Amino acid sequence: MASVFTMTQANAQSTGNGSDRASFRQSLISDVIVIIGILALIGAIAVMLPDIDKAVGPQGMPSTISTDPRNLPYYAMRSVFRMFIALLCSLIFTIVYGLAAARSRRLGAILIPLLDILQSVPILGFLSATISIWLVLFPGSILGVEAASIFAIFTSQAWNMTFSFHRSLLSEPTELDEAAKILRLSHWQRFWKLDMPNSMIPLLWNCMMSVGGGWFFLTASEMISVNNRTYALPGIGSYVAEASKHRQLGNIGWAIVTMIIVVVLIDFCLWKPLTAWSEKFRITSSSSASPRRSMVLTIIRQSHLNDVLAALLRPCGDFLDRITRPLGRTGSRWHLASTRSRVGDVAFGTVMTLIIAVGVIAWIDSIRNGAGLAQIWHVLGLGFLTFLRVMLLTVVCSIVWVPIGAGIGMNPRLSRIFQPVIQVLSSFPANFTFPLVTLWFIAWHIDINWGTMLLMSLGTQWYILFNVIAGASSIPDDLREMSRSFGLTPLQRWTKLILPAVFGSWCTGGITAAGGAWNASIVSETVAYGHTTLTASGLGSYIAASTASGNMSKTLLGVTVMAMFVVIVNRIFWHPLENLAERRFSLTS
Repeated sequence: MASVFTMTQANAQSTGNGSDRASFRQSLISDVIVIIGILALIGAIAVMLPDIDKAVGPQGMPSTISTDPRNLPYYAMRSVFRMFIALLCSLIFTIVYGLAAARSRRLGAILIPLLDILQSVPILGFLSATISIWLVLFPGSILGVEAASIFAIFTSQAWNMTFSFHRSLLSEPTELDEAAKILRLSHWQRFWKLDMPNSMIPLLWNCMMSVGGGWFFLTASEMISVNNRTYALPGIGSYVAEASKHRQLGNIGWAIVTMIIVVVLIDFCLWKPLTAWSEKFRITSSSSASPRRSMVLTIIRQSHLNDVLAALLRPCGDFLDRITRPLGRTGSRWHLASTRSRVGDVAFGTVMTLIIAVGVIAWIDSIRNGAGLAQIWHVLGLGFLTFLRVMLLTVVCSIVWVPIGAGIGMNPRLSRIFQPVIQVLSSFPANFTFPLVTLWFIAWHIDINWGTMLLMSLGTQWYILFNVIAGASSIPDDLREMSRSFGLTPLQRWTKLILPAVFGSWCTGGITAAGGAWNASIVSETVAYGHTTLTASGLGSYIAASTASGNMSKTLLGVTVMAMFVVIVNRIFWHPLENLAERRFSLTS
């Protein structure tokens, strides 16, 4: 008996040692792969750094873009580098802006309408207003143009992320909010324990959509034409613009292939690991029957990267926790007594009214001395034409993508299959195909006034799809099981569970899709291939033409009218729907 026990113990020890050796080997291989990846990233950045401080000529830099396909890998790296710097800035802006708007009643009354206006300002409006500032900050250097390009990409990314994060903060489950107050979490602890986890899934999907939006405006942000001057930055967007100018269809094809490879690599190395990791933030009491998986995430978890990051970041988190404790704990009252609060509201409203009045007077004076007040009616008419396109586009995209997005979001298997495809399609710069579409419009005699709606949809429909997928992914498994236990028919399941659950996400997607459509009109209502240019009647083509010619008065008028349309529609239509979603369809008790 003793010998049998000894043999069994020896076999168990041998098995344990074998398992430990296998685990050690996996960890070692994962560490090597992670180190190689980090070194490759550092090497790519080192390759690009020597070229970011070149001089800017007096007439811009139109001659720096070569259409040799061998330059495409380098150009793609430059574009990806700009994209993710802009995404990092957008993420910081989203967190700060969203928290301020959600936690302060007075700031929220200003910041959310201001966000409507910022969303409505087209990318060319930002560029024409800021390009001189960036060039002054970095005189004679390409850094000024790089900063302007990154800022332009930032303006195409930040707004939908901020809308999503703000809505997540307002729709936090009541029981979790009460738990944070009972545990007397500091504001820093609440941010990391409740605010970020609750918003992680929709914020991640909107980050993906933001990158897709940035790709859509890549050509406009890398080939900047403002005030009769052109600033061209090395990048895949400017490469396509230059190849289109010289009618080089073969080179455009190489750029499309390169862009597909870039998007697939980003999805494999970044988005797929993040979506698999974000599953742990779903509000549910049971694990998913078919969890998302990622080879990259598995390698990272098997390596010691988490331990290294924890050792580096934990002291920073503890320090920030200590310095924010004097601000109070969750549930503490920051506002004044009710009487003083009402006095403050009156004073605050008076100051804001005066600021708005002064701004309106200055705007009227600028238009009167520039384009002329009679031009306002013409621009309002153009704005109404673009509004009709945006409205019809939003309705059609909602009908098509809400059921598809809900089906994908609720089925992890479908999500694993279609997420890479959707990511490729949404991240692919649709305007890369505009030269080919222009040829198609010419050959088939398609009216650009209708064809431009197709071009606008290529860059804006994904906002609705991604938000609906995120909303459906966040539906607790308990509610899904309950719908099956009650024997609901498919129609009842859609009307009683799925549509109410994704209604708020659809509102967020709809408001950002509409804003994106207004922005997309800038590059969609005027398309060109070689010496052939098709122009649709609308506010987008008006702003594009006035910006390219350097007519700042007309640009200001066009941007203002576009902002007015967006803000009015948001106030009359979208915000009441968002309030309805928060009041009736959020997971609160």
